[in-house]
Amino acid sequence: MRDGGKLSAAIGVLDDMETRHRPAHMALKHWGEGARYAGSKDRAFVSGLVLDTLRHRRSLAFAMGEETNRARCLATLSLLWSWDLDRVQAAASDEHGPGAMSDVERAALQMPVDLATAPTPVQGDYPDWLDEHLVGVFGDTRGAQMAALAARAPVDLRVNTIKSNLDHVLKVLSALSPQPAPFLPNAIRLPAPAAAERSAPAESAPAFEKGAFEIQDLGSQIAAACAGDIKGKQVLDFCAGGGGKTLALAAAMGNSGQLYAYDSDARRMKDTVVRSQRAGVRNLQILSPMQTDPLAALMGRMDLVFVDAPCTGSGTWRRHPDTKWRLTTQQLEARIVEQDKVLSEAAPYVKPGGRLVYVTCSVLAEENEDRIAAFRAAHPDFDIAAIPVESVADFVSSQGFLRLTPLTAGTDGFFTAVLIRQG
Repeated sequence: MRDGGKLSAAIGVLDDMETRHRPAHMALKHWGEGARYAGSKDRAFVSGLVLDTLRHRRSLAFAMGEETNRARCLATLSLLWSWDLDRVQAAASDEHGPGAMSDVERAALQMPVDLATAPTPVQGDYPDWLDEHLVGVFGDTRGAQMAALAARAPVDLRVNTIKSNLDHVLKVLSALSPQPAPFLPNAIRLPAPAAAERSAPAESAPAFEKGAFEIQDLGSQIAAACAGDIKGKQVLDFCAGGGGKTLALAAAMGNSGQLYAYDSDARRMKDTVVRSQRAGVRNLQILSPMQTDPLAALMGRMDLVFVDAPCTGSGTWRRHPDTKWRLTTQQLEARIVEQDKVLSEAAPYVKPGGRLVYVTCSVLAEENEDRIAAFRAAHPDFDIAAIPVESVADFVSSQGFLRLTPLTAGTDGFFTAVLIRQG
């Protein structure tokens, strides 16, 4: 495909998302099914252009003075991808392009406006209604914090210590330029791909199929590490979902003790069996909500209950930029209700002296500090405990909670609280 055809395709995908209310991955899949002529590089280009345009949706429109996907895509090519004006014009004017650029469009790209004059939500590329929520968390740094959440993310890997070690994985992935990631001894980082290229094909490596490593954001790995020393313990992953943190907990346990994985929606755990087998996990018992009282025998017996709570996912907007434009106050309110519910339901399984770890991939206080405050008001037998990962002490708040962001820690946005039940 020529540049013009790829530009038109990206604009079409963005228009499709708006008119049909489709998530980005579904709109891209729909386009791909109808574009059999597109090669892998073409698809990577279109996907990269769509996602970068979504990441910077507001600032691009501000720069162009126009709220259209055409204007935003032209601005992405010029202002983000550093194409010269002649190349952008050639792509637009191509026979498969979206049409020749106007004098107004050319002027906007030749003399882009200074974002320093823009409102903070434009600088940080987020919806206006979120501003009041972010002020309380980040104050005057919210624009910079959210701008970091609009950047492309690296690919992080977790070495599966049940089957492998850091040196071995670094060696077998040497062609992908892996580097040890900060904060954790068994984390690896691959650089973020170039704008129009696919992510590093780590999952295609034979070592992945053999269970040597998992794809997992460093923030997620750190959150799982907040379980502390759980070797030989009784551990319940209460919102196991796809099993990413379940496998991290299993590796920390080294196949000792007993790990239970549960989720209220059995469909979310459909891959957990296959993933755990590949990882060599032998101490995992999957508890399905389709069973009768699947958790009854665990009441008051767990050394650790891990709650990776349902949330808005605002901390993952680098990877899923379309979701920040779809988030509503109603959805936030619904997540808050769910978070209070799962905390209340999980608490009785913690034994006296045991710990409860609460995690979200959200940057909003309503889903984080506020939920812990509400939980402790209703459960005074739970006290705040120290975050057990010393390497991230700089990111622990005065309240004792861990908050990670792309700007401060170079990870997705994560919140973690560790609570201990009075014995």
